[in-house]
Amino acid sequence: MHNVMSQTHLSLHAHLVFHTKDNRPSIREEWRNNLHAFLGGCLKTAGCIPEAIGGTNDHAHLLVGFGATHWLANIVKDVKVASSKWVHTEIGDRLFAWQGGYGAFTVSPLQIENVKRYIANQMEHHRVKTARDEYVELLRSAGVDYDEKYLWK
Repeated sequence: MHNVMSQTHLSLHAHLVFHTKDNRPSIREEWRNNLHAFLGGCLKTAGCIPEAIGGTNDHAHLLVGFGATHWLANIVKDVKVASSKWVHTEIGDRLFAWQGGYGAFTVSPLQIENVKRYIANQMEHHRVKTARDEYVELLRSAGVDYDEKYLWK
């Protein structure tokens, strides 16, 4: 009898983006790298591969490798809940919260290095483009329908 999983080969990568509640600039530079490391640890705990994590004071980008049995919505929910609790406990910011939703964009294996560079250069990127403009551009380029009034809830 063959193990079905041993015959499963995949490359499932997603570029995840989520913003702080109301796009508040609440991710402070002093602890941003620690938050990103914590997000990576959450992904590893869930059995995912954190390929790249970055962001600015109001949002995070994560390039994540998923396994065959992962459920995207559950992974994102668990990462957001755990990281919010971490900020509350370790940083002492009890008002910190992520927005309710998130963006998830599939990434071709041929584009992984480009997305890694994009995530690594977030601080520079946002000197010329707001997080809101960036996110709307991601949605449009991916062909995702959206209603502007619900983007920042």
